[in-house]
Amino acid sequence: MKILDVPRSGSYQGLTSSRNRNGQYVRTRATPVNPNTTFQAGVRSRLASNAAAWRTLTEVEQAGWASLGLLMTRTDALGQTYNLTGFQAYVAVNNNLAAAGDSALTAAPALTTPDAIASATVTLTGAAFSIAYTPTPLGTGERLFTFASPQRSAGRSFENDYRLIAVSAAAAASPANVFSAYQTRMGTPVVGNKVFMALHRYSGGFLSAPLLKASIVA
Repeated sequence: MKILDVPRSGSYQGLTSSRNRNGQYVRTRATPVNPNTTFQAGVRSRLASNAAAWRTLTEVEQAGWASLGLLMTRTDALGQTYNLTGFQAYVAVNNNLAAAGDSALTAAPALTTPDAIASATVTLTGAAFSIAYTPTPLGTGERLFTFASPQRSAGRSFENDYRLIAVSAAAAASPANVFSAYQTRMGTPVVGNKVFMALHRYSGGFLSAPLLKASIVA
């Protein structure tokens, strides 16, 4: 139900408040799903490892991450920007490094802002899923991080559930064939369904702004 009220996000008793491009709304609170999949368990394990590793850092190292966090901004569910804490910056960078197969860092790196993927053409069928992108090949040490949504109805135009399904090799050349990765994570694409994608360029633990795409399975 769409409402006019003080901006808010979260759940209280049986109601959940949130917002989308049409404004603020309230809905009945839903019980979170906990399928305990292999991917979910992997994420939890990585978070636990990061938390344990954070506690082993020196005060100087933690201060370095706190300084980096002040330079890293995110946007919350209400559209407001905020800076990361030192721990959040540590987790964000080292999660990206782990996904790319690079070594973890204890000392905070200098902030890097990779250029975004310039363009992408998607081929999506029940037996193929490839993304032709530019620039190609990517620079030394750069990778393509492909996030994708579950399959949606063709009429859907908004998506906020993007999951990492594939990371390219360093300096990879276009196209990226992500069919097997998507099929393993989300199932075989069904003709007529829509898949949303967020493509990021990776460098040194940091991701670029996303290039958003959507394609209907042909």
